[in-house]
Amino acid sequence: MIVRKFIQWSETAGARDRARAANALARAFALSELSIDETRAAEAAMALLLDDPSPMVRQALAEALATSDKAPRAVIHGLARDQLDVAGIVVCCSPILKDQDLVDLAADGRPGIQRAIAMRHELRPAVCAALAEVAGLVPVSEMLDNFSACIAKVTLRRITERFGNEPDIRARLLERSDLPCDVRHALIVKVGDALAGSQFVAGIVGRSRIQRITRDACQTATLHLAGNIGGDEIPALVEHLRIAGKLTPAFLMHTLCIGNIDFFAAAIGSVAGVHDNRVRGILVDGRRNAIHALYTSGGIESAVGEVFVTATLLWRDATRSQTSPNALRITEALIEHYAYAGDGSPIAELLTLVERMNLDFRRQAAKDYAVSIAFEAA
Repeated sequence: MIVRKFIQWSETAGARDRARAANALARAFALSELSIDETRAAEAAMALLLDDPSPMVRQALAEALATSDKAPRAVIHGLARDQLDVAGIVVCCSPILKDQDLVDLAADGRPGIQRAIAMRHELRPAVCAALAEVAGLVPVSEMLDNFSACIAKVTLRRITERFGNEPDIRARLLERSDLPCDVRHALIVKVGDALAGSQFVAGIVGRSRIQRITRDACQTATLHLAGNIGGDEIPALVEHLRIAGKLTPAFLMHTLCIGNIDFFAAAIGSVAGVHDNRVRGILVDGRRNAIHALYTSGGIESAVGEVFVTATLLWRDATRSQTSPNALRITEALIEHYAYAGDGSPIAELLTLVERMNLDFRRQAAKDYAVSIAFEAA
């Protein structure tokens, strides 16, 4: 009876009156205790309102039901498939929509709906993964800005694959404390590539120098990253760098000289196929021949391996004398030890790198000393 009267009334009522009636009906349904018959009649009336020709009416219905956990699921589904002004309200807020509903809505490809999904409170991992896979730049940016969204590490990797060349996305990802270390390194490389390709940067430093500068900056950032990650993240970063071809003798020597032995052991173990604990045991207590065999089994040339053995023993002596390994002292000792190696020797390139490292460490030590003096004077 109520539904029949409502239909008869709506045939002659104006859009504004129908919108007010729709909102009042939905609010009563959401906030009042209705009998079974009243509930059934109200649901039927709201189902009819889904087909109202005026978006104003459907929007009024959506506004009243958007946050209700009592809203009829069929009505919410209908509103979620409506035009953006109507659908966005329930898609952004409705607790009735389940993860699978949101995944299906994201797959529809409407950017406005994807943005509404991305802004939902406490967005769950499956929905985040769907958005990362199918949504465009703006919805993904909204999702990264949604700090209540639970974004899995694999999803962050996928976002990097799709949008890592976009400066805004890179900035948002690099600000995240939960970003996996291998993803962070991939973004560092992309930043370096972007700088290398920048006409503005090339105009300042010169095209001939830009590749070397960006390469050195990326290596410095990678070393800093390797020195500041948790132990549980080291294997992932090592594997990422190994696949990318970044575990070069130069990089490994730098890691060893600065005393990042946990990362160094994991890296050597990865290229040599030896478990980390076994590698660390050899580095700490192994004989010279065992250390050399470890390095050569990882593909390091025998003569170059000798330099690594010497650096390892210098690191070991520093730790056993209860002093922190000092990169400046280790590189100075290496330079002195191989002073007569000659320019044509197999280790000449590595020794050139060690000397360059020594100059960098010496310059940093001078800066630190100057800062300490200035601090004391203040």
